[in-house]
Amino acid sequence: MSRHIFAGTAGVSVAIGWDRPLDTFYVHASRPDPDDEGEHETIVWEGTSPRELPTAAAAIAVAASHAELPADLASTLETDRLKTLGSFDGPAQAAMKRQRFGRDL
Repeated sequence: MSRHIFAGTAGVSVAIGWDRPLDTFYVHASRPDPDDEGEHETIVWEGTSPRELPTAAAAIAVAASHAELPADLASTLETDRLKTLGSFDGPAQAAMKRQRFGRDL
C-alpha cells in the first residue's frame, strides 16, 4: 500500500495512494472536527471497495478538489501500483477477502 499526503485549504489533509489487496487507488480527505478539538472528520473516503478507483486519474479526479496536487502524481501512483505486481495474498488475507466480499478478488 502506498500513501501520499497533501495539505489542502482550511486544514484539509488529503491522502492518496494504491491499495494492492483491494486492487484500487484510494483517496481519504479529512479536516479538523469543529466540535471535537484535536480530532478530524472524514469528508471523502473513496477506494474502499475492490477496483472502485481503477486508475490513478480516477483517484486524482476525486482528490483534486480538496488539495493542489503535483503534476507528476499520476506517474508516481502508477509506479506504486507496478511495484506490487508480483505480490499475492497470503492464506489469511485471502480468507478475509472471501469473508468480507463473498468471493476471491
